Amino acid sequence: MARLVVVSNRVSAPKSVTRAGGLEVAVMASLKRNPGIWFGWSGKLSTNILATRTIEGDPVSFVLTDLPKAAYDEFYYGFANRVLWPILHYRLDLAEFSRQDLSGYTQINDHFADELHELLKPDDVVWVHDYHFLLLAKALRERGHRNRIGFFLHTPFPPVEIITGLPHHERIISALCHYDLCGFQTETDAANFARYVESECHFPGDRKRGYDTGERIVRIGDFPVGVETDSFNKMARRAIRSSFADGVLSSLSGRAMIIGVDRLDYSKGIQNRLEAFERFLATYPEWRDNVTYLQITPKSRSEIPEYMDMERNVSSTVGRVNGQYGEASWTPIRYVNRAHTRTALAGLYRAARAALVTPLRDGMNLVAKEYVAAQDADDPGVLILSRFAGAAVECKPALLVNPYDTEAVAAAIYRALTMPIEERRARHNALYAILAKNDINEWPGRFLTALTGAETLGATASAGSLPHSASAVPEGRSAYRPN
Repeated sequence: MARLVVVSNRVSAPKSVTRAGGLEVAVMASLKRNPGIWFGWSGKLSTNILATRTIEGDPVSFVLTDLPKAAYDEFYYGFANRVLWPILHYRLDLAEFSRQDLSGYTQINDHFADELHELLKPDDVVWVHDYHFLLLAKALRERGHRNRIGFFLHTPFPPVEIITGLPHHERIISALCHYDLCGFQTETDAANFARYVESECHFPGDRKRGYDTGERIVRIGDFPVGVETDSFNKMARRAIRSSFADGVLSSLSGRAMIIGVDRLDYSKGIQNRLEAFERFLATYPEWRDNVTYLQITPKSRSEIPEYMDMERNVSSTVGRVNGQYGEASWTPIRYVNRAHTRTALAGLYRAARAALVTPLRDGMNLVAKEYVAAQDADDPGVLILSRFAGAAVECKPALLVNPYDTEAVAAAIYRALTMPIEERRARHNALYAILAKNDINEWPGRFLTALTGAETLGATASAGSLPHSASAVPEGRSAYRPN
């Protein structure tokens, strides 16, 4: 029986310091069907002895490794989040490259490879997640591993004209060609990487047949992440009756609620969104004292100066709007910096008349999908969604907006709050059907089928011994565009 070994920086393990959010949902869905190992950072930093330990579980075992503090700071706060994150989100202007940070990034990838080297069996199938480990497959190949190794990028992947702005891109991005399959959230992201492989790596091939590196055929696909549609809807139905949700609703005194849920990150467009809500209040005065905008924004990467500046700007804007339009009995914007459980959020989603999901650039954005999944089909709310979120590819029945256009977003808020119930139902029914078709429980099988040729890894006698060619994909199924 081949094992599935999932690798990510953050691991949602019992008693783990970290929580993985949307990544957790996606990874656990893959491990439900394919029991195996989730390998990643323990949450502990060390200056000397590094420990790796295993937490046995059923069907998932968690293997957690400590990391050297100096290298982790360079890897995570430095290269991953001050270089890769902005560039992958089309923000070359915010990238701050240093050789020292790249050295730390390389060191952590090598450390993960060393630990995996002791762990991997020849027929294990390895699934690596996200931009933290662009170099990991290369490091594993250098240690002699010929396992099937797949990679999935949860962020966007920008065009060649932007990604080549990354110093040493020819070393870092081209390392992805040591994976057998590179998966992306959208067709645009996959096409951007294919164009990079063609123009910068010069490997022969194409999107349909894959690209021949001389050692393997690397294939490229788009595999949009979904949510557990029906079970999330059931969760929302229960959560709306909880004391927490009841308390929030009671405090609104009958006012409509708009909700936004985002990490405090410049890619999320929170500042633009607040200015759009301010424009809405100025343009449609009849809605003053009749609607409350709840923005839940847990802080992230607070050690990075750009994020501290953003926090100050957002707080200042909230204060200005509340000061100008608020009354003793009404606060237009409720701004909360604490994280909430998925159950609590499910209840709030179901209670909200509209959701503002307006990132400036996002790989997918599962908040948009969870909001739709949480709705009461008889009286659904309206999703206002940035056309620059990966979710917009599937969620066309939403109100799609340009997050940079504050007047257009303000108009979309007004339209959402005044939309007739027949139109709300029609849009929601269409969106829900799309989400149900691409449920998270189906997502791992699509990726793993393309990677190994068998949806359940146990059905493959030796996944690691499969030939490195597109023939591993069953006849009739596209290797690059799953059905």
